[in-house]
Amino acid sequence: MKQLFEAVEEGRPGPKWRKLFHNHWPAYREPMHQESGSMVPTLFECRRALQEHMPLWKPIWDEQVECVGGGDAEARFLSMWCPAPAVFAGTQAFWLGSGGPALLHNHDQAIPAQDVTWLSSRWGGQRVVAVTDHLCGALDGLNESGLAVALSFGGRKVRGAGFGAQLIVRYLLEFAGTTREAAAMLSKIPVSMTHSITLVDRLGNGSTVFVAPDREALVVPLRGIANHQHAVEWPEYAVSTQSRARCQALDKAIAESSAQEEMIAAMLTPPLYQRSSRRGHGTLYTAIYRPDGLRAELIWPTGGWVQSIHLFEEGVRHVALFDGPRGGATERSFRSTMPGELPELWPS
Repeated sequence: MKQLFEAVEEGRPGPKWRKLFHNHWPAYREPMHQESGSMVPTLFECRRALQEHMPLWKPIWDEQVECVGGGDAEARFLSMWCPAPAVFAGTQAFWLGSGGPALLHNHDQAIPAQDVTWLSSRWGGQRVVAVTDHLCGALDGLNESGLAVALSFGGRKVRGAGFGAQLIVRYLLEFAGTTREAAAMLSKIPVSMTHSITLVDRLGNGSTVFVAPDREALVVPLRGIANHQHAVEWPEYAVSTQSRARCQALDKAIAESSAQEEMIAAMLTPPLYQRSSRRGHGTLYTAIYRPDGLRAELIWPTGGWVQSIHLFEEGVRHVALFDGPRGGATERSFRSTMPGELPELWPS
């Protein structure tokens, strides 16, 4: 199976970003329509939440809404306040040894994936290169201050009044310059679901931060993380995504690797590299961010794609990805425990 990856450069939200929005909006709009009850915010509530918790983002949101036509549904979607739930897997770590500092992130989800765009932009004042999600958010990225950020789901079903973590990652990239600044921001912004956020800056300061709608943000002494936090709280999900096994393999790689290249090789090797696309969590890409050189790279077993903050080239790549066998007891047990409001993860 092949996945399309696109690199786009546009400083402010304009015709290129608007085209991306309209290409992907139908697929995002459907989960919004499936939501019901108290979890569906009004436009007034979205605007108020942005003004209260993300005041620096509010003008960018206004600009994005105007760019796509100013509709109510589009505005609520772009606010990412109490969004439809999104569950994906991933493995991430910061590397401070030879060749570092660096942030490494395997993003795992169903293939083909929606909205996988490598976007170079300047929305908040500094240049940001990030892999987009929900069009306005980011799964991982690097800014010109030399701060790299990556996101993984934290393995809990709990939802609450908060922002989608993808927008929070984007907010950090736009307005933080160091790991310390980003961690401080995370303590003040409510999040809708449980996630783990990894930070590393050009000075070699790295942190892992656990965020959740019902817990305070917590900086933990972990250099690597998979898809559970303090303990496994969604057993079927942890088994299906091999979260424990990936954590053990990641800890071993961090401890035994003598250079960054060895860490990258580990990230491209099972169980860190997942081959379970039909179960909703095959590895879509491996991202390597090097804050000291302001370089970004997407890597697959078949090759890589290098960019930088100051030299970013637009283009398209069609990448062949492994698509493993479908079915099995693990997949069925995971699906049977999905909370009713969570979307289908596997293509039919």
